[in-house]
Amino acid sequence: MRGVGRTDGSRAMRPFGELEAEVMRVVWASPEPVGIQRITDTLNESRPLAYTTVMTVTERLRSKRWLVRVKQGRSYRYSALRSADDYTAELMEQALQSSSDRATALLHFAGRLEAAEAAALRKALDALSADPDDPDVEL
Repeated sequence: MRGVGRTDGSRAMRPFGELEAEVMRVVWASPEPVGIQRITDTLNESRPLAYTTVMTVTERLRSKRWLVRVKQGRSYRYSALRSADDYTAELMEQALQSSSDRATALLHFAGRLEAAEAAALRKALDALSADPDDPDVEL
């Protein structure tokens, strides 16, 4: 899932395109694996899309290892392999990679947080500082 351009030799993940992001939001919002028809119906609430278009995008996301499918009857049901939070964290990491001064970039980012977000970040950092190897630390 990583593309080109990281200095550590790994590959940077490409951000989702608009339709990919919409499909992933539907899948992430579903508590159970979801079929193409349901994805299409949900997306069609805001704009018209052909079933085949949604199927193509969903299969591309599967080939990029964002989705997994299981056969159910005559169709497939899809679920996410990675969380929305994981995706966002990876994008944030990539943004930091592009900065020549990560500390300053982080300060600018933190300065834009609302009070509740800043408090949540402080709490997470405190928890990580207390025991960075504790698997029970909740972010």
